[in-house]
Amino acid sequence: MKTLVRPRRLAPGARVAVVAPSGPVPEERLESGIDILRGWDLDPVVGAHVLDRNPEFAYLAGTDADRAADFQSAWCDPSVGAVLCARGGYGVQRMVDLLDWDALRAAGPKVLLGFSDITALHEAFATRIGLVTLHGPMVAGVDFLKNARAQEHLRATLFEPESVQTIASGGRALVPGRARGVVLGGCLCLLAADLGTPHARPSARGGLLCLEDVGEETYRLDRYLTQLLRAGWLEGATGILLGSWEECAPYAEVRALLMDRLGGLGIPITEEFGFGHGEGALTIPFGVRAELDAERGSLTLEEPALL
Repeated sequence: MKTLVRPRRLAPGARVAVVAPSGPVPEERLESGIDILRGWDLDPVVGAHVLDRNPEFAYLAGTDADRAADFQSAWCDPSVGAVLCARGGYGVQRMVDLLDWDALRAAGPKVLLGFSDITALHEAFATRIGLVTLHGPMVAGVDFLKNARAQEHLRATLFEPESVQTIASGGRALVPGRARGVVLGGCLCLLAADLGTPHARPSARGGLLCLEDVGEETYRLDRYLTQLLRAGWLEGATGILLGSWEECAPYAEVRALLMDRLGGLGIPITEEFGFGHGEGALTIPFGVRAELDAERGSLTLEEPALL
């Protein structure tokens, strides 16, 4: 697995675009997130369709074509230094094939931020453009708006990435050991759903795989993990970082499943690493080479996430 191209860090005054490629965005939360960005001396611009509602399917922020057009316009705008997703939900898989990947590639590297449903975009940008992306809190996300740790870790990653080159989560070893590899991953159900699509990588071989999810019953988590195992997608992964499992079963039950399905891989695994849907979520760069120390609960990047 190759290290990917790093975009440039942000500087005060940078223009950032906010888009909604997935679910509908509450206006008041969007406004609060925009205020935080302005407080960081950024210049946020909001996509034309961010507050849209799909006329047929209430779980989508506008039509597939309009969500894709907003994303395309933001990424291809040379004045924009970062494209920040407003929220997750569901919808990226419906719009990702509507994007002009040649045009996105020609626009050059810039920051992409999001998590949850945005996992499908992280994978597509890794395979189609070869770009480092940031798995982190979104502009209209409740956990971001109300949590100082989430805000500060994201701000540091965007402006001073060398200051968070070691991410110490306070997690603990599910399987002890150290491992090196390229960081990748995201929401477990999205990684399983991505298998067989034009943007899916063939496997996690050579990677430090980040996994988390939200609101899933244990048998569904079992299904996703078993699907990845049966597809051979986990073969060759060097280590695993487990994030939050919010609104799933009690963690003891989830933990037993994770050990059952992943412990046999024989690679270091750290749990409760502090990224994903949980409170105070850390920002994790995907596409950079790093070392995982499962017992210390730390991820040390070989170079800062952004140039």
